Amino acid sequence: MRRWTIFSSIAIIGLVVDQLTKQYIDRSMRMFQSIPVIDGLFNITYVRNKGAAFSFLSHASWRLPFFIAISAVAAVVIVIAFNRLRDNQRMAQVSLAMIFSGAVGNLIDRVRQGEVIDFLDVYWRTHHWPAFNVADSLICVGVALLALDMLREEQRQKKTKS
Repeated sequence: MRRWTIFSSIAIIGLVVDQLTKQYIDRSMRMFQSIPVIDGLFNITYVRNKGAAFSFLSHASWRLPFFIAISAVAAVVIVIAFNRLRDNQRMAQVSLAMIFSGAVGNLIDRVRQGEVIDFLDVYWRTHHWPAFNVADSLICVGVALLALDMLREEQRQKKTKS
């Protein structure tokens, strides 16, 4: 039961932060407005993304039902995978909760608005990384932690077999 408390807490906090930051950006900035935070490295820039990462499929007519379906299926698969984890797999539990939170955060945007609000603009000189949001960050950090946990689990299993 404790692991579901951890999952729920991370998911709820992630969703709240994601949705509140997107609402704040939407209400306080104009589209494409940019506020420098760290010159030459980081801005808050209001953009909207109809596609997935790097605006993938943003012009496809079937993109919205596709992304909604993929996000919903991903959320269900994450809950099933989480349920199968052992109690001692804390990092995997945290990572799946983060990925779930990010997926649901962007799903909410797609259902409500048909697109996702992005505003974190990282760049170096003239080379900009595509803008992203808190949900995207949760997904990326969650995937990185999950990959690290999988490598650690593999090492544990190798030691056990030796």
